Amino acid sequence: MKLPEVAQGSRILAFGRYQPARVVTNAEIAATIDTTDEWIRSRVGIVSRRIAGPDETLADMAAAAGGKALAASGLSPADIDLVIVATCTPESPIPNTAATVATRLGIVAPGAYDLNAACAGFSYALATASDAVRCGTAANVLVIGAEKLSQWVDWTDRSTCIIFADGAGAAVVGPVTDPEAGPGIGPVVWGSDGNMADKISIADRHSLLYQEGQAVFRWATTALHPVALAACERAGVHPTSLAAFVPHQANLRIIESIARKLRAPQARVADDIVHSGNTSSASIPLALCAMIERGEIGSGDAVLLLGFGAGISYAAQVITVP
Repeated sequence: MKLPEVAQGSRILAFGRYQPARVVTNAEIAATIDTTDEWIRSRVGIVSRRIAGPDETLADMAAAAGGKALAASGLSPADIDLVIVATCTPESPIPNTAATVATRLGIVAPGAYDLNAACAGFSYALATASDAVRCGTAANVLVIGAEKLSQWVDWTDRSTCIIFADGAGAAVVGPVTDPEAGPGIGPVVWGSDGNMADKISIADRHSLLYQEGQAVFRWATTALHPVALAACERAGVHPTSLAAFVPHQANLRIIESIARKLRAPQARVADDIVHSGNTSSASIPLALCAMIERGEIGSGDAVLLLGFGAGISYAAQVITVP
């Protein structure tokens, strides 16, 4: 049996993002349920969020973000041989979104699958894409985190409808071409806690999203910073060398709590949740793209990613900005 040639490491070549045009403010939500702008800001830190239109599908958003990442990478559709879509909100379980998106982008006959690790989905997909490249299973991988959470939210339930939103973010992963530069995607540190699986759930096909907010808050603010620190250690990057910390955009208070415990005051902390809401598996690439576009982080910077959410699943890794 002949084994494929393996890469020295994997790296991110480019990012892309897409958000729906419709902006929903706190004032708009407060006009329909018992809440206020001040209450929403104080509890979760959100000012506004993007919501997809009724005719805008998950695949539409995923293809838009994936197409931008592919164009920015300088590769052609023929160069992509694996497409992974991280999502927990497909319109239907079959067919998978990845194959549909690949066809729309002109990517012919790639490996294609969806991955459901909810809000940790992008970090999980990035890790599996990295391993595929390093092992020689794939030359280049298109990774997309996409969610249309608005179709699974009870818009009369203020504990959830104020939080969740729609969007997509993508990255193209390829091999390291300069061994002296080192890998651009560090080892993943991941795990799960099935004992808490009922804290964030959609019970069945007739149900809407449920979240036990206080239990999730306590878990996230106490259990996750060791995971983030372990990812830094495995990558050989000290927290004080990080240019940025980009966690899943779950709740601004959670983000700030974890960031303090990292003891990396120099690292910029992503706060995309303020104007994008919680977009689950799309939140990390959306936040990364926004920070790059604003010039807050640049090529070669070390950035710590941390995804966490329903499952309960979590994953962290250090990446180098392309």
